[in-house]
Amino acid sequence: MTAPSSSFPSSRALPLVALFAALTAVFGLIPKIDLPFGVPITAQTLAVMLAGCLLGPWRGFLAMLLFMVAVAFGLPLLSGGRGGFAVFAAPSAGFLVSWPLGALAAGLVMRVLPGGSPGRLALSAFAASVVGGIAVLYVFGIAGLVLLAKLTPLQAATATLVFVPGDLVKSVLCALVVRTVARGLPDWPFGGRAP
Repeated sequence: MTAPSSSFPSSRALPLVALFAALTAVFGLIPKIDLPFGVPITAQTLAVMLAGCLLGPWRGFLAMLLFMVAVAFGLPLLSGGRGGFAVFAAPSAGFLVSWPLGALAAGLVMRVLPGGSPGRLALSAFAASVVGGIAVLYVFGIAGLVLLAKLTPLQAATATLVFVPGDLVKSVLCALVVRTVARGLPDWPFGGRAP
């Protein structure tokens, strides 16, 4: 099964994928807040939301996958300068491996929700961010906490509640970025849809 084509020309696709992988690394420079159960609060999930909403499902997925491959090869791109295979055995591994799927989900939601005006696109981006950047990440994150931190599902779900306020703020920030891009670049193919 092949990925559906996007309205980005091929010549622009690869640089945009690389750019969003690099943007994810830049967000890693913002200091993390460590929590007792081993999963830090970072700004990098905002990049997951932005990749899905701005690049679309498949290119957002590829941007996050490229970032994960770079981390797996040992580049210290995660918040706090972390990298290497060991991060995929830590309690936060469930959240990390879900980033490409979160961007994919955000892009799919963004693609099917109404567009048109910058305001409508911003509301669609908020909804897409909540689905891809919160719901998808939390499902995998909770599973990772159960498997790797040996928490019960209820303990893991309760522990992740600390992330909700910050992630809702990130969803609002993503919506504001989408609104700004929509005003400045009205032909931008949000969610990979045809302009």
